[in-house]
Amino acid sequence: MTDTQPPTHETGPSPDYTSERGEKAAPERADVLSGDFGSFDDHHPPAQELLDDCVHCGFCLPTCPTYALWGEEMDSPRGRIYLMEMAEKGEIPLEGAFTTHIDRCLGCMACVTACPSGVQYDRLLEATRPQIERNVPRSRADRLFREAIFTLFPYRRRLRAASLGGALYQKLRPATMDRLLAKLPRRLERLVAMESLLPPVSVRDAFARTPIFTPAVGTRRGRVGMLTGCVQDVFFHQVNLATVRVLAAEGHDVVAPAEQACCGALGLHAGREEESAERARALIAVFERAEVDVIAVNVAGCGSSMKEYGELLADDPVWADRAAAFSAKVRDVSEVLADALADSRAPRHRVDATVVYHDACHLGHAQKIRTQPRDVLRSIPGVTLTELPEAEICCGSAGIYNMLQPEAAGDLGRRKADNIRGTGADLLVTANPGCLLQIRKYLEGELPMLHPVQLLDASIRGVRPPGM
Repeated sequence: MTDTQPPTHETGPSPDYTSERGEKAAPERADVLSGDFGSFDDHHPPAQELLDDCVHCGFCLPTCPTYALWGEEMDSPRGRIYLMEMAEKGEIPLEGAFTTHIDRCLGCMACVTACPSGVQYDRLLEATRPQIERNVPRSRADRLFREAIFTLFPYRRRLRAASLGGALYQKLRPATMDRLLAKLPRRLERLVAMESLLPPVSVRDAFARTPIFTPAVGTRRGRVGMLTGCVQDVFFHQVNLATVRVLAAEGHDVVAPAEQACCGALGLHAGREEESAERARALIAVFERAEVDVIAVNVAGCGSSMKEYGELLADDPVWADRAAAFSAKVRDVSEVLADALADSRAPRHRVDATVVYHDACHLGHAQKIRTQPRDVLRSIPGVTLTELPEAEICCGSAGIYNMLQPEAAGDLGRRKADNIRGTGADLLVTANPGCLLQIRKYLEGELPMLHPVQLLDASIRGVRPPGM
C-alpha cells in the first residue's frame, strides 16, 4: 500500500461522500434530468440486471489497482458500479466526478476474477465508456491528446514513419534529457510519459514484413491465421517472427494476410465503439478470405477484443453471425501451443534459467488463460518457473492508461518492478507488448524481458534467447 493520493483531473472533483462510513454519495447537482435510461443515452447503457448482480461484498477491493493505491471507495469496482447505478437513475450526470472515476479504472478485470457473485464488471465498463465518449465533452488538451494517440497507433505505416524519428531521437538523445524532462510542468506529464515508454527502435524491424505464408514443418496439423498487429508488428516484429517459426515447427501452415489492419482493441478499451466496430468488420473480412481453421493472437489485449467481436456486432444483421463465427476461431498462441504439447513435434533444447511469468491482465483476467502459458514454458528443459507476488495487480500499462494516467501508472509500474526484483529471476516473460514497455521502464534493464513464444522459439532452434 502506498500513501499516494489520487491525481486531480480536468474532468471534475470527487463526489461528496464518505462511503467507508456508510454515507450515501451525493449527486453533483440537484437538477439532473432523468430519462428512460437516466443520465445514459439509449444505445447499450449498462444493463440493470448486471448492475443488480453486485452485492457490494468487497471481495474485489484487494485486487483493484486503484483501490490498492488510494483506498478510495469510488475508485473500486463496487464504488464505480454504485456510480453507474446512480447515473442510471438520473441522480448524477456523466460529467465531472462520474467520468473522473471511470477514467481512473484500468479495465484490468482483476475484480471479475475475484468476484464470488460473478459480477460482469467487464461488460458494465465496456457499456459505460462509450457513453462517456459520446456524451461528455473533454477539455481541449485531453481531446487533442487522445486524438493524437488514435491518429498514430492503429496505423502501421504511420508507426513506421514515426520509427525513423524515434530511432534518430534515441541515437541523439542527450544524457541530460531525464533531468530536463523532470523540470517540465505537470500539465505536460502525459508527453513525458510517452517519451519514457518509447521502445528501443530498430528501423530494420519496423519496416520488415511478416511472411504472408509459411508452410508447416513435417506433417501438417492445420491452417492457422495470425494477427500481426500494429505496435506489435512495428516495434516487436521479432515476436511475430518467433510466433511464425514456432507454429510452423509444430506443424501448422501459418497465414498472415498482408492486408490486415488494426483489430480495434485500443479503441474498444477506450470507449471508441463505432470506430472499433468498423475495424472489426474489416478484419473479419480479411480472415474469411484467408480460410483458416484458427486465428492465433500473440497480443493479450488484441485477443481479448477479437474474442468479443460477436458481442460488439451483435446488433448488426449483416455481421452478427460472421462476427460470432470469427470470435469462435480466435485463440491466444499459448492455447494453440498448449493443445499440441501432448503430440509436440518440435525439439526442445535446454535453456537454464529461472523465469518469472507476468500475467497480462487481458490474458489472465479477461480471457482466463493462465495455465497454458505456464505449461508451454515448463515444456522447455532447464526452465524453472517462479511465480510473481501480487500477480493479480496490473502493471499499469492497460492499453493507453499509462499515457492518459501517468501518475497512477507509475506507482503501479514501480510496485510491479519491485515484486519482480524480489523473485531473483534471470528472465521475465509476458504476453503483451504494453506490459513489456511498462515494466521495462521501471526495471531499467535489470533483466531480459521476452514474450513467452520467443523463449520457446530459442529452445526449438537451440540458440541463446534474445538478451541473455
